[in-house]
Amino acid sequence: MSAYRTGDPLDRRRFLTAAALRGATVIGTGALSTGALSTGALGTGVIGATALGAVDADAAFAAPIRPLDPAVAESAFAEGRITAINQDVLEVAGSYGDHSRVRVTNATSVWKARATTAADIETGDGLYARGLPLPDGTLAADAVWVNIVNLHATIRGIEKTRLHLAHGQHEIVGNLMAQTTSASYGDASPTADLSRLTIGQSAQVLGAWRPSDGSVDLVRVAVAPGAGRRR
Repeated sequence: MSAYRTGDPLDRRRFLTAAALRGATVIGTGALSTGALSTGALGTGVIGATALGAVDADAAFAAPIRPLDPAVAESAFAEGRITAINQDVLEVAGSYGDHSRVRVTNATSVWKARATTAADIETGDGLYARGLPLPDGTLAADAVWVNIVNLHATIRGIEKTRLHLAHGQHEIVGNLMAQTTSASYGDASPTADLSRLTIGQSAQVLGAWRPSDGSVDLVRVAVAPGAGRRR
């Protein structure tokens, strides 16, 4: 099973960048916090949506924190490309030739460019899941991030509905999504105002990869302090 304990020293951004550039899988390490186990729809020890930590996009990159509550077992992580969906179990091919089975329930939090439900998960998607291992070898997921990527890039072009980004030698199309895409200028809070993004700016990009065409749905574009003063 492609599962990672909280102490593993993983370079999250390196793996997530590879997802967008290779059409490969996603991987990461999540945050842990106190909480209690809850009983899921299947009657097994399925964890609640916030039992092991936050479930927003940023939580996929948070530094791991061991649970203080002894009732909460140490979480594990699975990553890979979804090869099949069998009712509530996702069959996942890992980045290193391994295989994992991830169980989702109505208690599982799902992120795919936004908070959504398991109905939006598709075969071919990349997956990073946080949860607890069950006796049958499956991972009971408390949170699943689908196709999440986190890139350092340079803005090379700006259109009404997309940004053209360069990451090293790779060109990436970033889709601007109404009501979703935000910009962060320096230390300021994210805003829906994208007018201060300019060609040539360096940016950190958080979004969701589209397996169909290799583009990225942009959730947040963060530029350095002092950037974006003029258009």
